[in-house]
Amino acid sequence: MMNSMIKLTMSLGFVAMATQQASAQQNRKCAPREAVVERLATTYGESRQSVGLGERGVMIETFASANTGTWTITVTTPNGQTCLVASGQSWEELAEALPPQGNDA
Repeated sequence: MMNSMIKLTMSLGFVAMATQQASAQQNRKCAPREAVVERLATTYGESRQSVGLGERGVMIETFASANTGTWTITVTTPNGQTCLVASGQSWEELAEALPPQGNDA
């Protein structure tokens, strides 16, 4: 559960950028969600690691593979169109604890 929360927090860091990009569909790699999810699974071995909702009902998802180390962040609009926001290498699953209450760390 904690891992999911951490991954969700990481993904939500991109919400503002992803929401802006979702409304301006120029120069982006977009396709129906089913096609994107299938391609991430078959080509990179990635599966969904976290999900969150952004402005205007967009869904932000993080896909990753522990085997290949690749990761991808997507944004899906309410009409089912999924666009790639960011991707990279060296995915690591973290289980970091929150700092104690009252600690500014």
